[in-house]
Amino acid sequence: MSKKATLLADKSFILSEIDNRIYGAFIEHLGRAVYEGIYEPDHPSADSQGFRRDVLDIVRSLQVPIVRYPGGNFVSGYNWEDGVGPLAERPKVLELAWVSLETNEIGTNEFADWAKKANTEVMMAVNLGTRGIDAARNLVEYCNHPSGSFWSDKRISHGYKEPHRFKTWCLGNEMDGPWQIGQKTAAEYGRLANETAKAMKWVDPSIELVACGSSGSGMQTFAEWEATVLDLTYDNVEYISLHSYYDNKENNTENFLAKSLDMDEFIKSVISICDYVKAKKRSKKQLYLSFDEWNVWYSNNGSAVIDRWQVAPPLYEDVYSLEDALAVGCFLITLMKHAGRVKMACIAQLVNVIAPITTVKGGTVWLQTTFYPYLHAALYGRGTALQPVITSDKYDSKDFTDVPYLEAIAVHNEEGNTVTVFAVNRCLTDSIDFEADLRSFGEIRVIEHIVLEHEDVKAHNTAFDQKRVAPHSGGLATADSGKVYAKLPKHSWNVIRLSIV
Repeated sequence: MSKKATLLADKSFILSEIDNRIYGAFIEHLGRAVYEGIYEPDHPSADSQGFRRDVLDIVRSLQVPIVRYPGGNFVSGYNWEDGVGPLAERPKVLELAWVSLETNEIGTNEFADWAKKANTEVMMAVNLGTRGIDAARNLVEYCNHPSGSFWSDKRISHGYKEPHRFKTWCLGNEMDGPWQIGQKTAAEYGRLANETAKAMKWVDPSIELVACGSSGSGMQTFAEWEATVLDLTYDNVEYISLHSYYDNKENNTENFLAKSLDMDEFIKSVISICDYVKAKKRSKKQLYLSFDEWNVWYSNNGSAVIDRWQVAPPLYEDVYSLEDALAVGCFLITLMKHAGRVKMACIAQLVNVIAPITTVKGGTVWLQTTFYPYLHAALYGRGTALQPVITSDKYDSKDFTDVPYLEAIAVHNEEGNTVTVFAVNRCLTDSIDFEADLRSFGEIRVIEHIVLEHEDVKAHNTAFDQKRVAPHSGGLATADSGKVYAKLPKHSWNVIRLSIV
């Protein structure tokens, strides 16, 4: 027996214009993300700089707007000067965050080149673990100042006459975590971040800065950390970061697919803290959120089970199933629902390391199940997020009550004269008879109804079976008098694209 659910979305009830940067990604010097991921000079598809063109083609197809780099935990021990200048002079160093050997073949300039080839922007991170104000301001000078100073002229001598003009910068990474090189208290970090922010903006007043929030809502210092850090940095930063990862290690799929409700509450909590500090300071400035690490993450194959000091060891290479793709779809819808305050977000990570794209050394590149909701959101989730009014059958799970079987939102793209409905059916046993009321747009017609489904919610792709779980356009959505009718298959991701007649 089918479940029932409805969505009402009116073009006059706008949540927010969506900042395309919520479909960003993350590449860290971790595992095979850089070496054997985006960069493999001996690969048949490698370009003149050693970048894999097959990976570049896929990244361009995603239209990724921004990529966070170079970390992550890596950045807290990174001397950026090691990664610039002649390759022969760059040191090989012991990389403590991931117990690997860093060759520094890829550094700031090479990544800037890759980003241009990928048609994306760079969200640069500075080291506030082992370093601080001086290294950060010098890096901004090196990257963004045109010429006539020591570090800008050094960049020019390295073959880059034009500045990179990186706009967005992260002030360290997860500085509350005991795993972090140079862990700090909130007061220690807040003071350093604020003074670093001031110096960086004195070099380039056009940049925008992201302060470190908690490493996750489960940290004992969560909320107090944000309040203290923002009390110290509010006037000199534009964003505070959120990080969150989810898994289904308990093999409870219903509970797992409800975890986007946790993400929703996390976002609401951080917004509340931002607004508390704003009120406390009697400020007119609105602070925004950068959810710059989020994903499904299972594996524990970290440095403890890998020989130490390897170059690009295979770390955290999760293989994702259909249920993981559905969870990713729910997370993306949650980000769209909060587009008014979440202006940037990065799926972590992009290639090989807990990633939607996986490469084989010397061989093929293949797409994980999670690639597809990310692709669809990045392509069709651009425009204005509309307030969703949802009625749905519900269920209770281990950690959540009144979980709607339907998770959905509608996005209006005025320029393209389209409306796109994104919908996840969380039910494992039944389809949903779905009705969307979009009558405020007048007559509409269905362009296509994309469905990602499989009988087995645990089904996944591999390098040898790359299309086992792949989307099709065989969904049966219809439109009549401004309403959309569809049957959403059990445990499925759905994208219903509509044109406004």
